[in-house]
Amino acid sequence: MPIPTPNLYPPFNIIRLSHVVFGVSDLAKSRHFYVDTLGLQVTDEDDQRIYLRAMEERGHHCIVLEQSASATVQSLSFKVFDEQELDKAHDWFKAQGHPVEWVERPYQGRTLRTTDCFDVPIELYFKMERLAPIHQQYALYRGVKPLRIDHFNLFSPNVDEAVAFYNRLGFRVTEYTEDEESGKLWAAWTHRKGGVHDMAFTNGRGPRLHHTAFWVPTPLNIIDLCDLMATTGYVDNIERGPGRHGISNAFFLYILDPDGHRIEIYCSDYQTVDPDLEAIKWDLKDPQRQTLWGAPAPRSWFEHGSLFENLEPVDAELNATPIIAP
Repeated sequence: MPIPTPNLYPPFNIIRLSHVVFGVSDLAKSRHFYVDTLGLQVTDEDDQRIYLRAMEERGHHCIVLEQSASATVQSLSFKVFDEQELDKAHDWFKAQGHPVEWVERPYQGRTLRTTDCFDVPIELYFKMERLAPIHQQYALYRGVKPLRIDHFNLFSPNVDEAVAFYNRLGFRVTEYTEDEESGKLWAAWTHRKGGVHDMAFTNGRGPRLHHTAFWVPTPLNIIDLCDLMATTGYVDNIERGPGRHGISNAFFLYILDPDGHRIEIYCSDYQTVDPDLEAIKWDLKDPQRQTLWGAPAPRSWFEHGSLFENLEPVDAELNATPIIAP
């Protein structure tokens, strides 16, 4: 099935991904991982929640850690262009039969909560409290020196359906793989902000969140993080890498937080601003699409993902050997 033609005039204007809310079992352990090890900055905290931002970000938070009985993902959030876009989004989702609700969120203005085509909980907002810049306060840099949140990657039971839905919202495909026999998509990378992806979809039992990624300055920061994790009790949390992807060309490392939420540390992909940029197709049997250097990913990388709150995943509709999955 061919990828959809880019939708340059969607019904409302999402400009980028914004933040994720993770349910965690132990706030103190999660704080040590995200703040003391990775280097994210605390913007507020109490005995129920910790709000974090990365070094280049002016918005109040890019991750919220919330004390929870289950280690689930509570929502994925996106920023829209202005207040009027929220009303357009509300009307569009309602007309398509999706649940819509205006919710109160700390440090945010009006926030719309709804779901995507697989009932993944998503939230949209325009206004978030702005904080003073800290990107030149170099004494604050530690861990992997995270600069900004970069993308989400989801396991999807039907990648074609996911891509078609987000295409209606203006997400454009940059790279993809497809099953040669059926012609169906195996995985696709889609964006709004002009990088390789804000949202990626990989064939698998889902919907589940495969990972959340953070952009860092250089590959050397990733090497430094490996040394730090290996000597501070987190060596078993290093799941895959470091290495370089074929798809996206990015240098990467995959790690697991104390509750098993997967985080990718990421740099060196490329710009995709041109609206007529042609998507790159990869052969599903080409091992270099996963890792340019040829090292295979562990089985856990194909099987493990974070559940969404109150959402039971289903098996993928497309069957293939997981060892050759992207």
